[in-house]
Amino acid sequence: MNSRGSRGDVVVVGGGIVGCTIAYYLATKHRARVVVLERSVPGAEASSAAAGILGAQVESGHHGRAPSDGGALFRLLLASRALHRELDARLREEVGFGTGFHPCGVMRVTRTEAGRRELATAHEWQVEHGGRVELVDAIEARRLEPELSLPDEGGAVVLPDEAQVDPPRLLRALQQACARASVTFRSGTLVQGIELLGGEARGVRTAEGVVAGDAVVVAAGSWSSLVGGLPDGMRRVHPVRGQIVQVETRPPIATRVVFGDGGYVVPRPDGRVLLGSTMEEVGHVKEVTVGGVHDVLGASMALFPKLAQAPISATWSGFRPATRGDRPMLGKTSIPSLFIATGHHRNGVLMAPETARLLADLVALGRCDRDLSAFSPEG
Repeated sequence: MNSRGSRGDVVVVGGGIVGCTIAYYLATKHRARVVVLERSVPGAEASSAAAGILGAQVESGHHGRAPSDGGALFRLLLASRALHRELDARLREEVGFGTGFHPCGVMRVTRTEAGRRELATAHEWQVEHGGRVELVDAIEARRLEPELSLPDEGGAVVLPDEAQVDPPRLLRALQQACARASVTFRSGTLVQGIELLGGEARGVRTAEGVVAGDAVVVAAGSWSSLVGGLPDGMRRVHPVRGQIVQVETRPPIATRVVFGDGGYVVPRPDGRVLLGSTMEEVGHVKEVTVGGVHDVLGASMALFPKLAQAPISATWSGFRPATRGDRPMLGKTSIPSLFIATGHHRNGVLMAPETARLLADLVALGRCDRDLSAFSPEG
């Protein structure tokens, strides 16, 4: 974009939360003219299926050890979690409603004494990297969440700075804000490949013809690797299916998001409760299955037995875009003017604002203020 000025055209492939947030930042911060291409309707895949947990710390403690990347991913997660509050306020001002941002905190529980020691080890390094962590015993955990089922030998870690958003609300707010900023959406567009001119990305080939642009951003989630013309050395993205069950409780069964062995419970302030989620390597097969629902309900009722009485109001599934090593793919590629923003796996909603801020700056200015070498698309 630099050689063509700040209003050069950008084509964003993918109309989910990541793609829409990139379009929003490009249009509002850099005054770029943006076209968003979506194979279905915007947000029809992982964005609408996500639980919306802003769990920078609970996700980073999942592996139980300090990060091998020097904390690069953790810092990215923390920065993006902080940006969600700002994005919610901006969208409220611009379009009149927000993202469902709710700084509820997260509790991660374990049912054994050995598990308590593992929890402490899994999260102690986060304090050195700027995260707040509170270790509690089973008695305190049950005091904080009275409906929680937890034996006395168990315990929990409380992460008070974690939050949640409502992904469909976030997506609707982004779409309206993008429309106000003159972003063009083209739904039902089958992308065939990257249009090259002189070795540079200059648009996208579709079944209806070429959509031209001075730069292209591929943010197509689990479908990203199916776009033709990407660099040969680019890491592959594959889908991991997650099934979610929504139930209704009045009043909400918990005050914060609760993670247990094999599942999580996300209480919305209005009484909806999202129960999730499976991790299935089945390709792009979107069905909700009996086995998947059984596993989700079993893990959730082990945490909160009273959920057995809650009516089921919805079930759905979506595809997480996973990569080797569970590292997102962010930044420039070896093809000039071609940028990648995908591979966020379980954390696409969480990472969307910081991903968008960085990618918008890279596209518009040729630089950003964060070292993205750990997330190189061709690394």
